[in-house]
Amino acid sequence: MQIIETITLYRPVGPKELELIRQSDWMRFPPRLPQQPIFYPVMNEDYAIQIARDWNVPASGSGYVTKFNVRKDHLVKYQIQNVGAEMHNELWIPAEELEDFNDNIEGSIEVTRTFN
Repeated sequence: MQIIETITLYRPVGPKELELIRQSDWMRFPPRLPQQPIFYPVMNEDYAIQIARDWNVPASGSGYVTKFNVRKDHLVKYQIQNVGAEMHNELWIPAEELEDFNDNIEGSIEVTRTFN
């Protein structure tokens, strides 16, 4: 039996994106909108909490932190981007690569935190 190595990533989302994830049976992130050329999963839960609480709640009334595992061999083509403090690390997945990214999620997407 082959063991698949994965990396745990996080994605802060609002209620609309969470509903689309639920509709996929917790297996996929929805396609990006035309004004969203990049999908941004983050590398740690603290950063995801900060975004969900401080950005998603004011913008949409609630924020959620999702957690999921992606095949490590798929992620090697993406560089970690630091966008602020030491904890602000994320990956930049071009929108046209999101379906391939979704195909490399192992297991389901789960909600770890909810903010209202």
